[in-house]
Amino acid sequence: MKLIVERAGALTTVQDLGRWGHQALGMPVSGAMDAPALTRGNLLLGNPPGAAALEVTVTGPLIRFAGEGCVAVAGGDLSPQLNGAPLPMWTAVAVKDGDRLGFGAPHGRGCRAYVCVGGGIDVPPVMGSRSTYMKAKIGGLEGRKLKDGDELSAGAPWSLWRNIVGTACPAELLPDYGDAPLRAVPGPQDSYVTPAGLKTFFETEYAVSTSADRMGCRLESDRAIEHAKGPDIVSDGIPMGAVQAPGSGLPIVMMADRQTTGGYVKIAVVHALDVARLAQKMPGETVRFAPLSQDEGVELSRAEAAKVERLRLFVQHAAAQPQTAPSTQPARSGAMKLNVEGKDYAVTWERLD
Repeated sequence: MKLIVERAGALTTVQDLGRWGHQALGMPVSGAMDAPALTRGNLLLGNPPGAAALEVTVTGPLIRFAGEGCVAVAGGDLSPQLNGAPLPMWTAVAVKDGDRLGFGAPHGRGCRAYVCVGGGIDVPPVMGSRSTYMKAKIGGLEGRKLKDGDELSAGAPWSLWRNIVGTACPAELLPDYGDAPLRAVPGPQDSYVTPAGLKTFFETEYAVSTSADRMGCRLESDRAIEHAKGPDIVSDGIPMGAVQAPGSGLPIVMMADRQTTGGYVKIAVVHALDVARLAQKMPGETVRFAPLSQDEGVELSRAEAAKVERLRLFVQHAAAQPQTAPSTQPARSGAMKLNVEGKDYAVTWERLD
């Protein structure tokens, strides 16, 4: 299947889960700003969780499909439409030759959506990733955002893709896009701000700046974080979600295209799940922060991994069922065979509401 870009939208790029393992060489990770959304969109199609997809920002593209296949739109609700009719989010949907996928205005929460396709977007990998890093002009399609007239190919889809058409992600396995505070582990240089400064960070309501981008989310407030030792350090590594406190005292949260090293103090690190929530905020929307221990952060990550695995098994089960008419409703009961560490198990299950 091919994707023909009739209208590119504001910022549409090819992204996967990132270019890991090269930060020591000065190469940023990049990848999806909302990794949980991209992962779920791929799993709904039987793709590997990190298959390349289209990241759509605020104003979506208009895409015509050449050939048949399956797509799933995940992430922020940008009012996706198939041939002018509403397309359900978080659902595997069949497309045929000549079908057009478009978008309307953002609806509800979120400003970034992910168009996942069966087989993933097939562009040449660069340093192990198909993600677009526009500053260096690498990855994706010629290292740039998409433009009108571009054509992209999809890889070979899962052999059972027709069996999963209509399969939707169960509500309990969806990412949380609520307004709860963003959870952040203090450190590694929280001692460079005063105790009152750290208290200010965790008590202040910040607005997302209009200058926020894929590299960093600048936050605005009339309350500055007070430094104890100044804002500068000897440059060191920048993890995803690091909260820099520059001389202005207004925090910057490091996002997917973050630099590999930096010389501003980092007073906290936002958990990856909440970095994804932050990535879905529009300029002017507000956020708050809450302290998180390292052990609590590990448990959040384990819970997310368990959800992802449950979705993978859910889709596998759906693919194994005899198909009649496509349904957008998840199955309420069933049976499956599992192989765990070489042992076979027969499992029956029932969904409880």
